[in-house]
Amino acid sequence: MNERTNVEALTLSIAAVERDTGLSKDTLRVWERRYGFPSPSRDPQGERAYPLEQVEKLRLIKRLLDAGHRPGRIVPMPAAELNELTASTVDQPQRRADNTVASADLERALDLLRRHDPAGLRRELGRMLVRHGISRFVVDVVAPLNTAVGDAWLRGQVEVYEEHLYTETVQSLLRQAIASVPEPLDGGTPSVLLSTFPGEPHGLGLLMCETLMAMDGCRCIALGTQTPLWDIVLAAGAYRADIVALSFSGCMSPNQVVDGLAELREKLPAEVGIWVGGSAPVLFRRRLEGVLPIDALDQIAPELRRWRETPR
Repeated sequence: MNERTNVEALTLSIAAVERDTGLSKDTLRVWERRYGFPSPSRDPQGERAYPLEQVEKLRLIKRLLDAGHRPGRIVPMPAAELNELTASTVDQPQRRADNTVASADLERALDLLRRHDPAGLRRELGRMLVRHGISRFVVDVVAPLNTAVGDAWLRGQVEVYEEHLYTETVQSLLRQAIASVPEPLDGGTPSVLLSTFPGEPHGLGLLMCETLMAMDGCRCIALGTQTPLWDIVLAAGAYRADIVALSFSGCMSPNQVVDGLAELREKLPAEVGIWVGGSAPVLFRRRLEGVLPIDALDQIAPELRRWRETPR
């Protein structure tokens, strides 16, 4: 038996598949019953055993789910069609502010990431931060780079560890930038509490929002990611927040997002605003009363202006 055959014969347990793909065990079992995929064999102990080919397809499905596709459509699709869908998904135009940063600069940063040069990547992004200033760096550098790195990951051209390195590098630079912003003399208004719901581990978009709000003179209270809903309510009261800002990627189900926002709106005082943003399509498809969706970073400044001009 050659090496290739040995690799193909390998299987993963359901716990390993959950860890490797980010899909929960419950999700894998439900899909198995509902769609007939995945279709694991059984090991000598009777436990599910997933062939590597199915795990690769599950990784691809997870990427498409994060991009906003629905499981009922994509889980039953053959791998060839999933690959075609991946190409069409990442080739769609992305919503973003006008990008005045040269594409060569962005490509240089991507090249440093692919060459596994973390020090070079940090230096290059640091130069762009100094050259363009904090706000333009967030909107014109980080936002399009996020899209480029996300597209490369969706295509399988960037590994998870490379995406993590990029995220950590940008987060470190943004935290340093926020620390350099002088405190407003009046304490800062509005007071904004920033977090994500449990199950939403992605915090880069939230940090980008915090950076722009701090530059606009807001008092920002950042709780990090995955704060329980009731703790968000308690923190909003403790810190006298005027606005609760939440970020959502595509990793949470639409019902989780909508139900969680509806519950949060019910528990917060009416005068506390809820602002939401991110790549989760449900934020813009199903509007909730008392919840303001922000679909682009350049909307933050006008919305803050509108908030300040509204009598209270």
